[in-house]
Amino acid sequence: MAFKKLLASLGAGGASVETVLTEQNVVPGGIVQGEVRLQGGSVAQQIEGLSVGLQARVEVESGDQEYKQDIEFHKQRLGGAFEVQSGAVHSVPFALDIPWETPVTMFMGRHLTGMDVGVTTELEIARAVDSGDLDPVNVHPLPAQQAILDAFGSLGFRFKSADLERGHIRGTRQRLPFYQEIEFFAPQQYRGLNQVELTFVADNGEMDVILEMDKRPGLFTEGTDSYRAFTVGLNSYQETDWAAYLNAWLAEVGGKRNWF
Repeated sequence: MAFKKLLASLGAGGASVETVLTEQNVVPGGIVQGEVRLQGGSVAQQIEGLSVGLQARVEVESGDQEYKQDIEFHKQRLGGAFEVQSGAVHSVPFALDIPWETPVTMFMGRHLTGMDVGVTTELEIARAVDSGDLDPVNVHPLPAQQAILDAFGSLGFRFKSADLERGHIRGTRQRLPFYQEIEFFAPQQYRGLNQVELTFVADNGEMDVILEMDKRPGLFTEGTDSYRAFTVGLNSYQETDWAAYLNAWLAEVGGKRNWF
């Protein structure tokens, strides 16, 4: 029996875990609900801890190298220790808060290529930790974020790509160890402009919006005319014509550089 318990702690004949999400579609500041289903193995086991969290795949720059890293940016413990009997089935419901800074993964009903965000499940058994698979979630824009995205679309900008960069944008309310960049191809009427990058950093009342054109990789060139940061109220965003705002900024920069 002792040998069986050892095998169980290493995963052979041990408990198995499956996470089922009630709804995959969420927004920043919302809640994702689901349940963790735990199936006992061939022997009884002491479960020391069970938790769920949120994970994202992030680009990391180190010297001249760039690589991807999975970062867990939110974690929630589900109850305390308990024992699962051989063959027994346990169902543990959960409601996981979605941080306001969670990156958007959906745009115009489509998944943004390169955005890997989902719910992780972690099971602690006899001093061993077993992390489950990533269960993807669809993070839709907040209404204020959608308004600005729609403004880019109305001006003729086309989505290019999106990624998550490890680092911090100075002067913002950022708390997570990474930020999202959404890149757009510029339309023909903005001659000389190749692309614009957009970043949202939100909390429960406002969000910082960072715009940049002609960006040098890995560096926000704050203080130049190609960089603009402003704050938007999540409940007052409708007071601004965002298409007109963006067009005025682009026209101002383009005029200085003789683009148009």
